Amino acid sequence: MPGVIDEAGSVPPPHVLCVLGTGLDLDLVARLAAEIAGPDCTLDTEFSRPEPDRRMVASFRSSLTGASFTDADRRSVREHDTVAYLLSPPATRRTAIEVSRRMLALTAALLRNGATAVRNESSGLAHGRDRWLDLADRASAATDEPTLAVVLHRSWVKRPITDGVALYSCGMHLLGAPDVELRAGRPTGPDEVDAQVRLLDALARYLLTEPRAREIRDGETFALAADAPHWVLGRRECARYDPDDLYRNPYGYWCLTPGQPTP
Repeated sequence: MPGVIDEAGSVPPPHVLCVLGTGLDLDLVARLAAEIAGPDCTLDTEFSRPEPDRRMVASFRSSLTGASFTDADRRSVREHDTVAYLLSPPATRRTAIEVSRRMLALTAALLRNGATAVRNESSGLAHGRDRWLDLADRASAATDEPTLAVVLHRSWVKRPITDGVALYSCGMHLLGAPDVELRAGRPTGPDEVDAQVRLLDALARYLLTEPRAREIRDGETFALAADAPHWVLGRRECARYDPDDLYRNPYGYWCLTPGQPTP
């Protein structure tokens, strides 16, 4: 992606799709990529090959697949004999939603033409086949950008992730936005976990759908409703990942913490 420098001051990472199949035609994969995602969507010919990769079972297991993977999905990962890697066209903050929409449409087309499993290497997220197809159908049916952005958030952003201190997301850079983080202490039970995830998702979707999100400043507050608890917003750099890591978000994080807003 030479020459594509975004307003964040660095080259935004692409979508990198890992596509598995049995007898998958790599020429067909490359052709569908060019037709659906554009001529700049390329097959990585160095790492794509017609042979199984023993790492895939563990790789997909780490991708939050439990909610949507069926026995057939797990079997398809175990029994694959072909691996393809696809790199999306370059995307800036302004074009990220469109690139992400095309990559989701491409994922569905691949699954309907011989692929059996897909994982996004740029956020570490995978869905089962039926879930991917449902998300692609929802994106295709979206009639406005906010609705589309919500579907793409569900498609590409891995969350909640925890490091024992915070809950956070990975993959918002693929949609041209900062990732989100919540530092609220350890939840005491399932209800509190659900509440924290709702808050995390609400902030992410605000960043994706509200024009004013570009004007947020440190010390402002965010809440799910006027009478709900307010959380203080703070901007952080993405120090969690190395500069060349596909997970790194050049737009940083918005972090929610309890406390008093800046006067």
